[in-house]
Amino acid sequence: MTARLNPYLSFKDTAKPAMEFYQSVFGGELTSSTFSDFQAPVEASEADLVMHSQLETSSGFTLMASDTPAHMGEFKTGNNFSVSLSSPSEDEAELRGYWEKLSDGAAVSMPLEAAPWGDTFGMLTDKFGIAWVVNITGAQQ
Repeated sequence: MTARLNPYLSFKDTAKPAMEFYQSVFGGELTSSTFSDFQAPVEASEADLVMHSQLETSSGFTLMASDTPAHMGEFKTGNNFSVSLSSPSEDEAELRGYWEKLSDGAAVSMPLEAAPWGDTFGMLTDKFGIAWVVNITGAQQ
């Protein structure tokens, strides 16, 4: 299995400079996509905010981040992180199993289903208040 577990940080509107800062600290390759890159339904003023950013370092660190658009509710510092589970589609059954178990007593904010970028994606807050995101790469075409 090649699933990964890593932190996913949320920002109000500073994901781009934050991730550039973390890249200056840890080095590595930084990739970013905006909400407009995927024609995501956000307010026009939020189109150029970061929908997803990922820093991969030579030390094996992975750090992910995004900005929080208005339709996702109030942004609160201190609750601006989640745990990300991600893997290629060959591990889909295992990740779906984790999703099902994490869903017990959870508040599902986005069901695990096809996403605009071609993956299967879901978000929930488990019964202990921990936010999780699950992404299965390329599982949906």
